[in-house]
Amino acid sequence: MPQNPSARPPREAGSHPTVLSEEVREALEEQRPLVALESTIISHGLPRPRNLETARELEELVRKAGATPATIAVLDGRAHVGLSADQLERVAEDPGMRKLGHRDLAPALALGASGATTVSATAFLAARSGLEVFATGGLGGVHRAWTTTQDESADLRLLARTGITVVCAGVKSILDVPATLQRLETLGVGVLGYGTDRFPGFYLSSSGEPVDWTVRTPREVAAVIRARRELDGPPSALIVANPVPEDEQLDPTLHDRALTGALEACREHGVTGQAVTPFLLEHLTRETGGASLEANLAAVRGNVRLAALIAVEWARW
Repeated sequence: MPQNPSARPPREAGSHPTVLSEEVREALEEQRPLVALESTIISHGLPRPRNLETARELEELVRKAGATPATIAVLDGRAHVGLSADQLERVAEDPGMRKLGHRDLAPALALGASGATTVSATAFLAARSGLEVFATGGLGGVHRAWTTTQDESADLRLLARTGITVVCAGVKSILDVPATLQRLETLGVGVLGYGTDRFPGFYLSSSGEPVDWTVRTPREVAAVIRARRELDGPPSALIVANPVPEDEQLDPTLHDRALTGALEACREHGVTGQAVTPFLLEHLTRETGGASLEANLAAVRGNVRLAALIAVEWARW
């Protein structure tokens, strides 16, 4: 009898499973608070050795707030949710570590590759593993030249179909913030301003764009998460937009001047596609004398602390 051509071939035992660290597995089983952390900031976002120091610092911030950190990465074709000290060090120091978005996960797993996970890949793997809260710096979004390039981050579509709460400092200020907010609305992704009625500007406390809803405590965020669960609507992310403190933001005048120069340099060099974001961010870091990097780290720390507090409140419901 001929085989069904549409049937899947049997999976080899133990092939491509998501590996949960013992700490993460126990927290899930005991329904204790967890916070997912991306790994691209470790592998591609910071210079060595500061990247490893920051990775350890962020995990410690989660623990101090009463939650369990779950840094996510792909190592040798296995997706890991929660990394050991040695694995964290490997992500920070291996120059061959790739940068993996959601679309890259299948090839990476199939071919035994290793890579750090971006927002889209981290959100996918975290939600798939049962985590509710994810902390990052800034999201991707719609690029400023979208009308001619159609360049839009994969983050947006992935978040539109992934039920996870993302604590961030808005979207990267190199992007078209109004267009990104419009796109999030179209995709049905909820946006809450944390302690603000203005959408954060990543390096800046405010982008100047309004948000429809403001929450002021982790408990209120947890209540929104619960209401979303009770509604049982289509799965989509909830963005908690947490501004960097004003005394730690990048000087707005310096930001605007450096960003204008970065955009001009991008056009002059003909940089397109995935190369645009790293080019612009590197230019900003250089032109601000590292001040943009410090504002970025201040935002990430604040987001991680808040995410941990939200996870703690959510675990109490």
